[in-house]
Amino acid sequence: MAPTDSFDLDAYQRSCQTRVNERMDVWLSQQNGLAPRLVDAMRYATFNGGKRVRPVLAYAAAQALGGDAERVDDIAAALEMVHSYSLVHDDLPAMDDDKLRRGKPTCHIAFDEATAILAGDSLQCLAFEVLATSPAPLNTAVRLELIRVLANASGTQGMAGGQALDLAAEGQTLTLEQLETIHIHKTGCLIRAAVRMGALTVDAVTPAELEALDRYAHAIGLAFQVQDDILDVVGDTATLGKTQGSDQALAKATYPAILGLEAAQSLAHSLCDQALAALQLLDGRAEPLRALARYIVSRRH
Repeated sequence: MAPTDSFDLDAYQRSCQTRVNERMDVWLSQQNGLAPRLVDAMRYATFNGGKRVRPVLAYAAAQALGGDAERVDDIAAALEMVHSYSLVHDDLPAMDDDKLRRGKPTCHIAFDEATAILAGDSLQCLAFEVLATSPAPLNTAVRLELIRVLANASGTQGMAGGQALDLAAEGQTLTLEQLETIHIHKTGCLIRAAVRMGALTVDAVTPAELEALDRYAHAIGLAFQVQDDILDVVGDTATLGKTQGSDQALAKATYPAILGLEAAQSLAHSLCDQALAALQLLDGRAEPLRALARYIVSRRH
C-alpha cells in the first residue's frame, strides 16, 4: 500500500506519548513514601525524552485491528517501564559504561550505581504489577497472556539473553547470522512483544492477523537495530543523545562493520519493505504501523 500523505505520524506519536506518560505518572505517583530517592531515579529513567517507540507500536497494532486505545494504556506503560529498566542496566559500568542517555547523564551518573540498579529492578517489577492490576477491561486469560508475553520477551529467551550474547561477543568476529541472533533477542523481542500485546487487547483478533503482525514486528525489530548501528557510524553525539562511536569503542560487532555501511543501509530498507508486505491483509487502519516502519529506518536518533 502506498503511503497516505494525509497521515501525520508526528502528531500520532505525540498523542500516544501523552497517553503513556500520563499512565506512567499515575503508577509512579503511587510508589512514593518508603524510598523517595529511588522513585526519583525511576522517574528520571522513564521521563527523560524517550521516543516511546514500543508503546506507540502497541497502540498502532490495536488500532490496526479496530481496538481501543484505553485498553492499551497500561500495557504501553508496562512496556516502557521494561524498556527503561533495560537501558538503565545497559548503561551501567558492568555493561556498556555509558555516560549519556538521550542527551542527559545516565541514571548511575545522575544518582549512583546502586540506586540505578535498584531503579531498574523496581521498574521491571512495577511493569508486571501494572499488567496484573490494571483497571482496563481485559479478561483473565488475556491478562495472563500479556504477562507471559512480556516476561518471555524480557528474560533469558529474549532481551536479557540477547544482552548476554552481546556482552560475550565484544571483541569477537561474528558472522551475520550470529549478529542477527543477538539482535533478534536483545532488541527485536520487546518490539515483537509490543505489537503482539497491543493486538491481544482486541477480542476479535484472528490467528492470521497475529501471524501477519508478528512478521511485521520481526522485520522492524531487526531494522531498528540495523539503523541504530548505522547511526553509531554516521550520527553525532548531540543528535543521538548518546556517545557516537560507542559500539566501535567497545569492539562490538555491528551491521556496518560486517556488511559495510552501504549494504547495511540497503538491508534496513529491505527489512522495511518486508514489514510493509506483512501488512497487506490489513486495511487503512494499519497506516500508523506502515508509517512507523518507514520512520524506523529513516530516523536520525
